[in-house]
Amino acid sequence: MGAKEEFISIYQQNIKREGADKLLAWLESTDFFTCPASTKFHSNFEGGLVEHSVKVYHRLKKIIATEQMSYNDETIAITALLHDVCKANTYKVDYRNVKRDGEWVKEPYYSVDDQLPYGHGEKSVYIISGFMKLTREEAMAINWHMGPYDTRVMGGSFALADAFKKFPLSLMMFIADIGSSYLDETIKK
Repeated sequence: MGAKEEFISIYQQNIKREGADKLLAWLESTDFFTCPASTKFHSNFEGGLVEHSVKVYHRLKKIIATEQMSYNDETIAITALLHDVCKANTYKVDYRNVKRDGEWVKEPYYSVDDQLPYGHGEKSVYIISGFMKLTREEAMAINWHMGPYDTRVMGGSFALADAFKKFPLSLMMFIADIGSSYLDETIKK
């Protein structure tokens, strides 16, 4: 089973909330299932985003089980599968000249062309909320999944520490995301 098929299977088995079907239809109308997860950091290849989302889901399930936390399957699926919906329709293919065997050739690469520059985690919450309601804990986990790499934290915000303390799923989601990015995924050079 490919990453897209696995994503859809997990999604449909676990996410039953009103509006979930419309959100899935929207995802299918975008490049969510074909775009990369990043331009150069992890899963920076076609289909990388959906592959990353599925890997984060599996890692989050393991972390929650190991920590003996009690979150329902729907919450786990929502936070892990949908944390990066902000990346849909954000990347485009550009070309650069590189020298290969003494010849200049055009090489494709991904660049960012964000049509809705709303932030990162907060943009995912915004998009999802347009289709279905999130619990407060789900919204916090998606919003803060970048942890200390979130530009708001880099700018001096102390909200991350409060979110991790008050909403433990936020911390677990960050650990799942960063773990997947560095341990489970590849980078196309």
